[in-house]
Amino acid sequence: MEAIIKPVEITRKNFAAYGDLISSDNIKPIDINAGYAKRFDNLANINTSRDGGKTIVSIFSTLKRTFPMKIDMMEKHPLGSQAFIPMKETNFIVLVAPPGDKPEISKIESFVVSRRIGINYKPDIWHFPLISTENMNFLVMDRKGTGDNLIIYNFEKEKVILEY
Repeated sequence: MEAIIKPVEITRKNFAAYGDLISSDNIKPIDINAGYAKRFDNLANINTSRDGGKTIVSIFSTLKRTFPMKIDMMEKHPLGSQAFIPMKETNFIVLVAPPGDKPEISKIESFVVSRRIGINYKPDIWHFPLISTENMNFLVMDRKGTGDNLIIYNFEKEKVILEY
């Protein structure tokens, strides 16, 4: 099977099956610190406690990708969610597929994540590792703990190309 995937602009609605958008857009803030700050609560469902896991915060330093890009694998984390927040204002791309034993080529979707937005994958969502449009850092929240929380599927017969 062969597929050419072209990303579309991400929205809360078109990404809802895969996870959360982390954004303060259209969220009513709470004034804190005597009015010198605003707090935007409950932006993502960070879900890492399965089988005694705990939430950790890391920084991933990524390199710029080039396009068209061959997608040779996808991964999923069945025991916890995984959130990515860019540490500078830039776009990045996500490539996802619904849960299952393996990613179904016909169901792969890709999204352009706009500036000032992060994403949080639900547990068990197939995804390609970070696809950065420039060299940059991401703040990452994910699970640390026992159990097999990384499953990789390598495309051997399938040909998947991401165009951007």
